Amino acid sequence: MMDMKIIRSKKTDSEKLTEIAKKAKAFWGYSEELIKLWENDLTITENYIKKSKTYHIEKDETIIGFYSFFEQEPKVVCLDNVFIKPDYIGKGFGRILMEDFFKKIKKTEYDRVVLNSDPNAVSFYEKFGFGTLMLEPAKIEGRFLPVMIKNLKLEISTFKP
Repeated sequence: MMDMKIIRSKKTDSEKLTEIAKKAKAFWGYSEELIKLWENDLTITENYIKKSKTYHIEKDETIIGFYSFFEQEPKVVCLDNVFIKPDYIGKGFGRILMEDFFKKIKKTEYDRVVLNSDPNAVSFYEKFGFGTLMLEPAKIEGRFLPVMIKNLKLEISTFKP
């Protein structure tokens, strides 16, 4: 039987979380040069863990993924990171993390979730009701990152005659 739990990350988890973020990003075929360009974005510091709400999933006492969020402005929460170790990508652990995230914010004052998505992750977030709000210029010239949003208080359906 698989021993799995989601717990609040501690400052001492920062190196493990950073390693997961970098390996998960590299999973999508990005070069070592690009991973280095994104070093600051992919580094989870002790201070970051202290300031944001960071949770990780453990399977058999090994951290295999994490997510983090923070209040961006009143009523708006930013889902800042969702990363899974490459060996576990596509096996439902991302869904488990997202369900845990929504459970945690369900009874809060937040009415919207925003995130900056890697282009490879857009379809993953769309499965949870996120839509692309706009494209933001990335650090790489000619590349854009989708800024995605989900309204928590109002479900909008698409009318198709």
